[in-house]
Amino acid sequence: MDLNGKKDVLGLYISESEGAAFWLSVLTDLKNRGIEDILIAAIDGLKGFPEAIKSIFPKTEVQLCVIHQIRNSLKYVASKNQKEFIQDLKPVYKAINKETAELELLKLEEKWGKKYPVVIKSWKDKWDNLSAYFKYPHEIRRIIYTTNIIESVHRQFRKLTKTKGAFPNENSLLKLLYLGIQNAKKKWTMPVQNWGLTLSQLSIFFPDRIEKYL
Repeated sequence: MDLNGKKDVLGLYISESEGAAFWLSVLTDLKNRGIEDILIAAIDGLKGFPEAIKSIFPKTEVQLCVIHQIRNSLKYVASKNQKEFIQDLKPVYKAINKETAELELLKLEEKWGKKYPVVIKSWKDKWDNLSAYFKYPHEIRRIIYTTNIIESVHRQFRKLTKTKGAFPNENSLLKLLYLGIQNAKKKWTMPVQNWGLTLSQLSIFFPDRIEKYL
């Protein structure tokens, strides 16, 4: 999302694996193509991605997608406990601030830590990147706490590819996805809701880094 509050896709990259080396090459390519700064990177839990971001754009704040984290957590929770667990988890990610969220995370650990230690450990280990959004007002939070914007693009890609049995090579796939992006961009003519207010708030958090581009 650019300084005008509009969505864009900056590149298409295909790889058999998505480790740190792959993400490092992607980010290096973006920087070489002219991307000077990223204020906040909202990403899912792909291994090596936060480290790669920090190595190329060291000032960038990383926010892990809370929705992805919830989905991954439920994989390790028995179906009979999932509804109750979700109810106990909501006060963590919907807390008014980081301090309250951390208290609620402690409560979650007290109740579920022995039964689901892997889940609690995951939240604690990733907490720095999961909790970055708490420092911001609602207008910024709603944009960065999930990767919904990216998921909407993925859904459009799936619509394009689900009827195709196979692709002869990578280029044929890339061409199809590229055309899909061009069609999608025709709808991305308006900024996100309340972008003026959001940008003014971002200017307070990142004054020097935003003013140089306005």
